[in-house]
Amino acid sequence: MLKKILLASVTLLSLSGIAAAEDLKEFRIGILGGENEADRLRNYQCLSDDLKKEFGFEKVSMFPASDYDGVIQGLLGGTLDFAELGAAGYAKAYLANPKAVEPILTTVQTDGSMGYYSIMVARKDSGMTKVTDIKGKKLGFADPDSTSGYLIPTVTLPEALGGTPVKSYVASTGFGGGHENLVLEVLKGTFDAGTTYGSGVGNFKDGYTSGNLRKMVDKGILNMSDLVELWKSPLIPNGPLVIRSSISDANKAKITAFFKALPTKDAACFSAIEGGDYKGYADVNVNFYKPIIDARKATIGG
Repeated sequence: MLKKILLASVTLLSLSGIAAAEDLKEFRIGILGGENEADRLRNYQCLSDDLKKEFGFEKVSMFPASDYDGVIQGLLGGTLDFAELGAAGYAKAYLANPKAVEPILTTVQTDGSMGYYSIMVARKDSGMTKVTDIKGKKLGFADPDSTSGYLIPTVTLPEALGGTPVKSYVASTGFGGGHENLVLEVLKGTFDAGTTYGSGVGNFKDGYTSGNLRKMVDKGILNMSDLVELWKSPLIPNGPLVIRSSISDANKAKITAFFKALPTKDAACFSAIEGGDYKGYADVNVNFYKPIIDARKATIGG
């Protein structure tokens, strides 16, 4: 049942257009955990510069949380204005308070799709070649609020394991502390296998066209020849860019327009904040994420 649930001319405004309307002197951006803090801040610096230049913000503050929940709680508490979440992270926020934030955009893959995959990897020298080889092994997940790193494997892996719940099939499970660290822990042998994410577009040997594996390859901290792919999930909706709901509709529209224009106006910055190759952004709303909201509610409960 749960598997079925799953199954330009843009006018950008100046200070008078946005900051004056709500006196938004500071724009606060949450950055999900998943890679080290220095890399996250460096990748987002261009976005801070572009936002200040375009809107006249006195300050653009970046909050790189140590895990997914740090950003989610910041959005729920009103201490953040904007973030890019995974679909399950947005589902958690929605289930806690559906009026806290609104999804506005999501990424589009180079093939035009608006989804990605949970990917289970193991060390190439482990001898494992298929998902059933994790029987009796140590399995790592990325983060309890990760769509690809936890929710989707929990929901869809049992079918690939002959109907056996994941925790009954493996010797133990644990969390890696984000996608990048999870892969590093697999390479170190802390886990025999682990779940991360990728576009599924292009070749595994390159880390696909985007996703955590590709980002690690591009940073020079992963050689894909050291890994083997054991399993790939059904397609998962790409996560949303979300904005604080209490921001005025006019300013939401202007901020949305800024991000929609970013891939062409500052392609290098778009690539830096998203990691890898994408076609651009597309409009979304809560309905796009209802299957994930329903799956999270049924599986985790909130």
